[in-house]
Amino acid sequence: MDIISTLIISIALAMDCFAVSLGIGTSPVPTSRRLIFRITYHFGLFQGGMAFLGWLAGSTVVQFISAFDHWIAFGLLAYVGGRMIHEGITNHTEDINPEELADPSRGRSLVMLSIATSIDALAVGLSLAILQANILVSSLSIGITSSLLSLVGLLVGNNLSNRFGKRMEILGGVILLIIGLRILISHLTGA
Repeated sequence: MDIISTLIISIALAMDCFAVSLGIGTSPVPTSRRLIFRITYHFGLFQGGMAFLGWLAGSTVVQFISAFDHWIAFGLLAYVGGRMIHEGITNHTEDINPEELADPSRGRSLVMLSIATSIDALAVGLSLAILQANILVSSLSIGITSSLLSLVGLLVGNNLSNRFGKRMEILGGVILLIIGLRILISHLTGA
C-alpha cells in the first residue's frame, strides 16, 4: 500500500477524533496544556494501537467485536455527549471553581472517548493485514494524524467556546451524539 493511501486512511480514521475534540474544546473546562496533551496523546495512541491490534488479532476477534462495536461506540459517545448537554443547560453560577467541572481528559471519560473514537481502527487494522501493508508505518501514520487533528479540534472548539459560551458546550454534546448516531446507523444499515 502506498503512502497516499495510508494518509487517506489515517485522515478518515482521525475525523472522529477531530469531531470529539471539537466537542471537548467547547466545554467550560479550561483548555490547559495538560488537557491538550492528554487528549491528543490518548486519541493518537488508541487509534494507532487499535489498528495494530486489529492487524495482530486477525479475523476472529474482529468478527466477534463487529457484531456490537457500533453499540459500544454509540453508548460511550451518548453518555459523554449527554453529560455535556446537561452541563450546558443547567444554570451554573459564574464563580464555579474550574476543578469542580467534569474534565473529559481524565479517568473514565478519557478512556471511554478514546475507545469510542478508535473502534473502527480495529477493523482497519484487519484490512491492513489482508493488504499486507506495513503495519508500523500505518499505525504511526494513523496515530500521528489522529493526534494532530485532535489538537486542531480542541483549539477550534476552545475558540468557539470563548466566543459563544455555554451554547457551544451544548453544541459539543450534540456533536458527540450525532457522531454516535452516525456510527450506529451506518453499521445497522450497512452503509
